[in-house]
Amino acid sequence: MQMTVPRTICLGFLVLISVGTLLLLLPFATASGEWNDPLVAFFTATSAVCVTGLIVVDTGSYFSAFGQAVILLLIQVGGLGYMTANTFLVLLLGRRLGLRERLAIQKSMDSTVLAGGKSLVLSIIAMTLAFELTGLFCLYPVFNQDFGPIYGLWLSAFHSISAFNNAGFSLFADSLMGYALNPWVNIVITILVILGGIGYQVIMELLTWLRNRVQGNRCRGLFSLNFKVVTSTTAVLLAVGTLAFFVIEYQNPNTLGPADPHHKLLMAWFQSVIARTAGFNTINIGAMGNASLFIMIALMFIGASPGSTGGGIKTTTIRILIACTRMALQGKEQVLCFRRQIPTSRVLKAIAVVVGSGLAVVAATALVAVSNPNMNFIEILFESISAFATVGLSTGITADLSDVGKYVIIFTMYLGRVGVLLFMGALLGDSKPSAIQYPEEELLIG
Repeated sequence: MQMTVPRTICLGFLVLISVGTLLLLLPFATASGEWNDPLVAFFTATSAVCVTGLIVVDTGSYFSAFGQAVILLLIQVGGLGYMTANTFLVLLLGRRLGLRERLAIQKSMDSTVLAGGKSLVLSIIAMTLAFELTGLFCLYPVFNQDFGPIYGLWLSAFHSISAFNNAGFSLFADSLMGYALNPWVNIVITILVILGGIGYQVIMELLTWLRNRVQGNRCRGLFSLNFKVVTSTTAVLLAVGTLAFFVIEYQNPNTLGPADPHHKLLMAWFQSVIARTAGFNTINIGAMGNASLFIMIALMFIGASPGSTGGGIKTTTIRILIACTRMALQGKEQVLCFRRQIPTSRVLKAIAVVVGSGLAVVAATALVAVSNPNMNFIEILFESISAFATVGLSTGITADLSDVGKYVIIFTMYLGRVGVLLFMGALLGDSKPSAIQYPEEELLIG
């Protein structure tokens, strides 16, 4: 079997999950000092590597300091991506990057341009560490005051890394519900989540623009189509989600109801940001109304942006489909966005991503429902999409799933992290272009 780029990436994530599972099985990975349950170790390692955040045990009390450090390391490597982390190790050993490694980085970042190699990887890692350290320093005053300097530092580091990598793991049993009314923690966490989920290319373009502004250089057409689509779509989704949660949950006594109006807005903003791909929560997700859960399902399915630490079908995919629908209604054959024509190959890929992702969610939901017949359907659907979009939010049913249901969620998290198309490419191998031209024929639609 030829080791293609998709197979290298998929197997790389499997290796990381396997190593993480073995480490979490060890007696000193648990707070009790006993050997860990294999399924718990497997589930937790997969959730960490796939930066999901779904858990079957309380991370803060079940795992020892060593176990928590292993989880944090898996989150960091999983967030960077297998190929980025592997390439960094190659560079540390003094080896040069070949064409294969550069193609793998391009594939893992869903980029249309061949990666530049050493400078690209080092800039990604430097940017990641810079944001995570900034988040640590911003969170430290709060956690230091509540838990002391040593444990406060560990909590700051853990939650900063978890937030930027959109993992959603927390060392608190109730996630961040204890800080629901703390504006500083809410703002820091949401900024880290947005930066981690918006994509490396977008951040680099923004930094380049800021540098040119400081230096007095005015560059016309500086922002790419990708930047415009990602930022505008992200802004709309955040605004719609915040408004929807604020209005729907305003009087819910189990969520936003008891809070003051400005705190309600803060909590609605937090869950709107988190629903896209992170997994923290400042309100009880299981107490939210069905309308809010359905909106959250839609936000989770859309997810983050290409080249980021988040999952979902991505913001660019949904924007292409909306543009495609608009053009079809106008009777046009070209798909336009910001006065730029979207290549047909990109449109076809967007359709394939949505269809493949939809089928994966349907299959996962059906299997979990069959193996857990007594559970509420919308909770199962919520769980399945949360796993596939690597979000990590749950209505509280994760630990109560049957073993079969947990294995389905494990595979769904893995499939969502590597991507449906990449996974199918790993199974089927590289596609070969065909020189055959078939006749065209009309087909009734709608």
